[in-house]
Amino acid sequence: MVIFKKLKAVGVVTIVAMLFISTGCSRHPSEEQIRVLEEARSAALAAEQKLADKRQECAQLDTELAGKKRELDRVKQEREDVKRRLEQWPNWPES
Repeated sequence: MVIFKKLKAVGVVTIVAMLFISTGCSRHPSEEQIRVLEEARSAALAAEQKLADKRQECAQLDTELAGKKRELDRVKQEREDVKRRLEQWPNWPES
């Protein structure tokens, strides 16, 4: 009976050891997994570059918009000045 328990214990230890050896503690990625990882990395870098480009374009458009608003304000002021002068026009003394 004692021999049977020892054989049983040795068998269990052997099976467990074989499982650890066959599966290993760490698996290395396969070529397919490495390829997928590289594709994902490339896609992420491309998306980050596109985002940076769009942010730069947005900042440029904001600057252009601010310039156009300043020009609009200037033209509106000029229009008001012309309206005011036109209202005073008949009252101008003749030279």
